[in-house]
Parts: sequence; C-alpha cells; structure tokens
Amino acid sequence: MTSFTFPTDYYQECTYLQDSQQLEKTLQEVLAIEINSISELEAWLQTEQYIYDEITEAMTGHQIDFLCDMTNLSKQQQYEYDQQVVQPLLTTYYALFDQKICDHPLTSQLNDSKYGLMRRVRQTQLQLFCTENIPLVIQEQEHITAYRQLIGHLTVEWEGEMKPYAFAQAQVDHGDRTIREQAWRAIQQAFQQIEPQIHIIMDQLIQLRHQIAINAGFANYRDYIFVYKNREYRIQDCLDYQQSVATYLVPAWDRLAKVLQQQLAIESYRPWDIGLCAMQGAPFEDQDQWLDRVEQMLSETDTYFGERFQHMRAKGLLDVDNRQGKSAGAFCDPLPRSQESFIFSNFSPSFVALIALIHEVGHAIHNYLKLESEESMQLYHHREEIAELYSHSMELLLLDKLSIAYADEQECRHAQRELLHRAMMMLIKPLSSDQFQHWMYTHPNHTHAERQAEYLRICQSYIYHPVDIQGLESEISIGWMSSAHYIAYPFYNIEYAMAQLGALQLLDKYQQNPSQAISEYKQGARSNPNQSISQIYKQTGVQFDFSSTSLQQTAEMIERLLK
Repeated sequence: MTSFTFPTDYYQECTYLQDSQQLEKTLQEVLAIEINSISELEAWLQTEQYIYDEITEAMTGHQIDFLCDMTNLSKQQQYEYDQQVVQPLLTTYYALFDQKICDHPLTSQLNDSKYGLMRRVRQTQLQLFCTENIPLVIQEQEHITAYRQLIGHLTVEWEGEMKPYAFAQAQVDHGDRTIREQAWRAIQQAFQQIEPQIHIIMDQLIQLRHQIAINAGFANYRDYIFVYKNREYRIQDCLDYQQSVATYLVPAWDRLAKVLQQQLAIESYRPWDIGLCAMQGAPFEDQDQWLDRVEQMLSETDTYFGERFQHMRAKGLLDVDNRQGKSAGAFCDPLPRSQESFIFSNFSPSFVALIALIHEVGHAIHNYLKLESEESMQLYHHREEIAELYSHSMELLLLDKLSIAYADEQECRHAQRELLHRAMMMLIKPLSSDQFQHWMYTHPNHTHAERQAEYLRICQSYIYHPVDIQGLESEISIGWMSSAHYIAYPFYNIEYAMAQLGALQLLDKYQQNPSQAISEYKQGARSNPNQSISQIYKQTGVQFDFSSTSLQQTAEMIERLLK
C-alpha cells in the first residue's frame, strides 16, 4: 500500500464557528433583516444560503476529519463541540428562519419552480420542531459516535493475528470456500464480542427516537420519519412493496441460488456462498493502481466523468486508504461552500472496494452536476431516492468497463455477473431492512431476544430464504449490527431498492444506446430539484415505479442478463 498523507485544507473553515457568541450574533443579524419586497426576500434567502453553506461545509469537514482518524483526540473534540454546542444553536435559529419565511406574506409569491421544494421542506421542519427535542438529538449523536468508534477499532482474529475488520470483509468473496467461511465466522465472532454494547446503543437510540416522535405529536418514530423525510409515498406503499418483493423477487433469488450452488458444486448453500465467489483475486494491488483503473473506467465511459475524478484526486478530495482507527464503510459528502465533493472509503483490496468507490463517485458526479444548475442552490433538500439513482446507475453504466480492472476475460465475466447478482440483492435486502425498522420503531419496548428473533425471521423470508443457516441462527440474528444505517441513518434503506429499479432501466437503455443513456443520466442529475421524484426520474429516462409489475419485469431482466 502506498503511503498516504491526509490533507488538511480540502474544505473551507468557518472562523466564527469556534465562538458560540459570535455565531449567535451572526445568526441574529440575519434574522433581524427586514424584508419588504420580493427582491429583498430573495436577497435574504441568498444571505441565508451563504451562511448555511459556510457553516455546513466546516461542520462536514470536521466530521470527515474525525471519521478518517478516530484515534485523534483533537479531531474528536472538534466534532463533539459541533454536535453539542453548535448544532443546538443552529437548530434553534434555523427554526426561527423557517418561521420568518413561512409567516411572511410575500413567500407565497416566490417562483414555485425555484423555491417550491424549499418552501415545503421549511413547512415540515416548522411543523416538527420543538425545543424539547434539541437535547435528545444531541444524545442521539453521542450514541452514533460511540457506535462508530466501536466499529472503527474493531479487529478480527485471523490465523493467530489481529487484522482490521476491513481485511476480513475482503476475504468473504474469496474464491476458496474455506477462506470465505473462515472470514465469515471470524467477523461474526468479532461482533459477538461487542454485541452487548451495540444492543445498549440501539436500545437507547430507539427510546430517544420514540420520545422525539411523541414530543412532535406522533404515535411512533416510524410515522414521524415519513413526515420528516417529506416522502412522496405512503407507509402502506412501503408495506405493499415489501410484499411484492416477497412475491416476485425472492423466487427469482431462490432460482439464482440453485444455479450458484450447482456452479460451486456444493451440497449445502451457506451464508458465505451468497456471492458468486468465482473471482480469484482482487482487481488491484495498491491504492494508486485502484484509482488509476477507476479513472480509466470513468474516462472511457464519459469524458466528464473522468475529468471530475481527476479533479478530485488532484485536490485531495479522496481518502480511500485502508487503515485501523478509521470509520468503516464508504460515503460521499458535498462541500457546498467550495462546491466540491469528498469521497471516503475504507476497504481492503477487493471487488467490493472497487464497486463501493464507483458508487460514491456516482454521488460525487451527481453533486457536481447539481451545482451547475442555479435552481439546485436554494437550500437543496437531499432526497435519497434521487441521490441513490445516480450512484447505482454509475455502477451499472461501468459494467462493460470491468475488463479494465479484470484483464482476464473469464475473470471479467465473473465480475460482471457478480455486479448483476448484487443488483438483484440490492432489490431484496433493503426491503428486509425496511421491514425490520418498521417493526422496531412500532414496538419500541421490545427485548433483545425479540429483536434478534424478528431480524432472523425477516432474513429467512428474504435474503437468506434459499440459504442453509442451520447452526448459525445466533450469528444471523445479530447481522444488523454491522450496518451503520440502523444506527446512524434510520429508515434509509428502501431508497436503495427504489433507485436500483431505475438504475436497471438505465442499464437496459445503455445496452441499446450508450450515448443516449449517458446523456439522460447527466440531464437528470442536473434537473430542477423542485420537481417531484417521478419527474426527475423521467428526465433521467426511467420511471419511478415500484409496482408489482415493475418488480416482476425487473426480476426477469436480471435473470436474462445473468444467463
């Protein structure tokens, strides 16, 4: 692995953020500005946007600094200061800003095509705001931090040595079944060691979130979060979606499992056999080779994609080094003041690492294209159903470029099949995750045993339906603990499946006309965010459709492609 020095100047610092009195004075001055005309209202919104971008970028930078090096005490203290001191102050004043705009008689005269989404989001935020929830949100962040630190320091025993968690993750797809099983069991053993702590963290988060919902006037957190996220579909739509996946996709998943079992020539299809497990090695040896190959894949797909990635590399906007003390997983965060994007990834050399980076590049490209649209800049509201469309699509648009990472023709074919196999998994697994969260938050007083039993039941109904888990029930029942989404991003899962449906439609178009599919990808990513999700999907050349008919057609398409 090449040496890596993490940059310190990739984001713009906000000097007055460190002085809470000066910060509050700045916010008070913005709040006190008089608005007597439409032009003054728009000028006020621009001033607010400038302050918001400045503060958001600095706080995002502090969080990235902490997640990149959770052993650094000063970085942790800065992050905790932001959460415990700055965020409560911002929450209070942002609510006052919302009140100012929602109550102003001129707000209704703003151009809906530019300010419509902003107006709807503000009304929702104002509806949900209550001062009693501010300290609860602080406590929520403290528990999330505790979880991240646990996972960031997690080690796995491997042949008598302690290895980073990311190392074992990379072995789960190994071509040697013995090594796959060893890695899978080593990961489970590592999580069993921290199982009590994670249970306690989840208990506290569920109770905090339930109280937040009660304080805001809701019966439970599930009902609260649907309003909080401004979802354009109902709870019942999600329940119907879960049922459609069980009806149409799980049988297809079962058929695929039988094919994989035959290919692997094994008597029993076990949890460590879910991947195709046919690739014999990692698609890169070191960080530079990894980045070079991804850059080439992007450039050969579209010049703009490659240029943006080159720009990010040159500006130090990537941290993909695998090291201990760094948070697990991968993400892409926008830096609104600098109008940049930052990609974080922590995986050992593997197929998963390659695809995870491409996924995050999709988010970055989407962010850059949004910035080219003036409408995108008015307190842009992040909708995961839209964001994930462009990250999942980027994975599939590069399907035919996997030969750059896998020069051997047979290895490349295995990698392409694995990507399609994971695309099908992404239509199923998020629905089981969504169902589990519906249960957890509508049964907030459940026990650890009940939680584990429910998770096991759901897994057996979906992703593990064709898998022999005999003797592994206790390990499977705590599988949720390895996903940060349950802890840090509640009810952010079903959006992956929705977006994957759109991405597969775009892949189908790409196979018929690559240039048109790329053009529509970029057109949709630039589109006016004040439109509905369905309208933005349409401008991307796909349909926002998770009906039973759509799922059935998609299952047939994936099976056809895999054959």
